[in-house]
Amino acid sequence: MGNLRYFADSSVISLLFSNILVVILAVVQKWEISTVLWVYWMQSIIIGFFQFIRILSLKNFSTENFTVNNNPVSPTTQTKTFTAFFFIFHYGFFHFLYTVFLFNFFTTSTLDFKYLFAGGSIFFINHLFSFYHNRMIDQQKVQNIGQLMFSPYVRIIPMHLIIIFGAILGQSALFVFLLLKTLADLLMHVVKHKKEDLI
Repeated sequence: MGNLRYFADSSVISLLFSNILVVILAVVQKWEISTVLWVYWMQSIIIGFFQFIRILSLKNFSTENFTVNNNPVSPTTQTKTFTAFFFIFHYGFFHFLYTVFLFNFFTTSTLDFKYLFAGGSIFFINHLFSFYHNRMIDQQKVQNIGQLMFSPYVRIIPMHLIIIFGAILGQSALFVFLLLKTLADLLMHVVKHKKEDLI
């Protein structure tokens, strides 16, 4: 329990640090909103990738309140495999649509690929750390596979909103998006780990 609490605290710090670091870079380097959105698009892809691997790596899991084609399922290897690949297909389709919107509604002429690489690297390291932290939890808790499948979608809500309202917000869109994205990350972290003290 002590180790899990230590890693949970470290995970929060890592999450905050990575978001704050990207915010500082975005403000200091005066990133265009399109650059910020592409960086967070990359983060969202990274989240989906690690969640896919996490679901496939589950040993014991619950399927309570989880159905496939409106039918309850058992916690079997077949259920786990189907869920993982259904998630990556559905999640990937969402991000394909986001890619289309980003190319069509936000200019790409000012994109700086070194900023994309820097931001993507920061988030990859953060979520790699979180992945190993989650693996420790999964070994000691029986996770609900349905909750694991749907949890990453909360983190794409800020991107969805900013794509819709970015034109209205103008320059303030950058700050609104960064705030929403950081709050969404923290909210998901709190929800995900709120029961860890029971372990």
